[in-house]
Amino acid sequence: MSWIATIEPPAAEGRLKKTYDRVRGPDGQIDNILTAHSLRPHTLEGHMALYKSVLHHAGNKISRRLLEAIGVYVSYLNGCAYCVEHHYAGLCRLLDDPERGPAIRRSLEDERPGRAFSGPALAALEYAGQLTRDPDRIEEADIAALRQAGFSDGEILEINQVTAYFAYANRMVLGLGIGLDGEALGHSPSQQSDSDDWSHR
Repeated sequence: MSWIATIEPPAAEGRLKKTYDRVRGPDGQIDNILTAHSLRPHTLEGHMALYKSVLHHAGNKISRRLLEAIGVYVSYLNGCAYCVEHHYAGLCRLLDDPERGPAIRRSLEDERPGRAFSGPALAALEYAGQLTRDPDRIEEADIAALRQAGFSDGEILEINQVTAYFAYANRMVLGLGIGLDGEALGHSPSQQSDSDDWSHR
């Protein structure tokens, strides 16, 4: 499941066991990206705090569908099949449309999101794509373009943060050889409320 040692749930004790119990998916699964943190449970807690805040917090204003689409696109650009498959499955569950999901995937894999998106959503994906491919070339004008597309500054922050989160997650997966073995796809870890504070656990 990864290139480093991991502590699997049946062997977990203490802080790690408590954290595993909190991050289980609805079917009891703990994703491999999470078990890869097992030698440093504090980083698992930090990862979950960021993940929950960026993608699942009730305070977010941008739709989960768009945030997941950004995650799929960033992961594809970074070559992270693990995150593409997980978050594409999650996106399809949110869409509940057997034609829309594949059309979105094709457009993102072709790096032509305009084939499946328009308006503000397309502007968000184009920004995410540029930030992923050429982060040093982002300029204030790119933020102005997002405002012109209709996003508030808080919503621009959400777009930035989901793009940055997936850069982190993708590099964790790719750098540690984390695979999909034994996983069901597209289930969000933890049934805790969106407002749970992970920073002090």
